[in-house]
Formats: sequence, structure tokens, C-alpha cells
Amino acid sequence: MSSPVNDNDDGKGVRKVAVLGGTFNPIHYGHLRVAEEVREALDLDRVIFIPAYQPPHKEDGELIEPASRLEMIRMAISDNPAFEVSDVEIRRGGRSYTIDTVKELKGLGLEPTIITGCDQFNAISTWRSYEELFMLADFAVVPRPGSPVRGIAEVMPVELAEKFWYDKKNNTYLNPSGHRVTYLRTVFLEISSTDIRRRIRGGMSVKYLLPHEVERYIIGKGLYR
Repeated sequence: MSSPVNDNDDGKGVRKVAVLGGTFNPIHYGHLRVAEEVREALDLDRVIFIPAYQPPHKEDGELIEPASRLEMIRMAISDNPAFEVSDVEIRRGGRSYTIDTVKELKGLGLEPTIITGCDQFNAISTWRSYEELFMLADFAVVPRPGSPVRGIAEVMPVELAEKFWYDKKNNTYLNPSGHRVTYLRTVFLEISSTDIRRRIRGGMSVKYLLPHEVERYIIGKGLYR
């Protein structure tokens, strides 16, 4: 799917979308469960899974070709009408920066909420144009194994943190643009793509860590061996 929004819209007008980016190398149940919980908690229309062509903050020597990662996502989300996948970052090529993707989605009239783990959000000041990003999109911050949950004042410069105010009832930080950062408690599934690849290399079972169709695709293609 080249377009970030499903052409089979129900006519109500999809506007509020969650964006879940990453390498998805491979996609697993942890990704899917977090996406579903964020969509439900924030009453969003859709979740768009966006595989990176090349992540900006890490070199992954085991990163397989984009076409296979895209196909595995399609298989994994096929039974959820609120999920879709976009190849926007793959088509763009090069390093995949969230700010570029958000601007493209905004240009289509969408209001994106970026789903990110607290590990990545704790390093938000290293993201490209992160100050501008807070003016363009909402954030949903979810737990990650081994990473502390840190508030706004702990992860960004004081002069920027002071522009946010805290809504205790909703555990949300708001800024003058009207955008927000919401901390969510989601079901904790300690599943990682790294561990799945390790198990596959070792000839171990990955059943119940990722959808059966994805497992079958990996085995059929001989991936991660």
C-alpha cells in the first residue's frame, strides 16, 4: 500500500491516526498489542504501521530487505480493519526520520499520534527537529523492558519543558500548540525482534511470539538463519 490511508475508508473520514514506526525485523505480538491498546485508549481511527528503510539511531546488521518486512506486516495485521501499513519511509529511502513522515501525513489532512517506547522517548532530544515535532503531533509513550519512565522535565531542555503543563487526571502533558504527550500503561509483553532472530538462528521455536502467518513466511524464505 503506497498511501498511508486505506482507500477502503468507511466514509466517516479517517483523521486521527496512531503511527507505529520501527524496523519490524520481524513484527511480533508486542507490536500488535501495543498498537491496539493505544488506538483504543486514545479513541483513534486507525493505526498505521510504518517500517523504516534505515533507522537513524542504530545500525542493524541483521536488517532484512524492506519488501520482506513490509509483507510480514501486511500478514500480521490482515485481520484488523483498524490497522494498515504504509511504505512511505521505504519509498523515501535513506535514513528514516519521524519529522519527515509526520509532515507527509499532515499534508494528507491526518492528525498523527506517534507511538514510542519510553526508551526512545527518554532520548527524544536526539531526534531530528524534535522541538518542531511536538508542535505537529501527539505522542503516546508506552513502557519498555529495562527503561525507566521519565517525565517531560527529565528528557528535554528546561526552556522547552516549561512550555508543557500537566493534566494529572489523564496523565498527559499539553503544550501551547494543543498537542499532547500521554503516558499509557499497556499489557507488558516482553517480546523482542532481537530475541526472535536469536531463536531462529538457534533452531528454537518462535511459536506464540508472532503471528503464525509471519512465522511460516520466515521459515519459507529462510530468513534470519
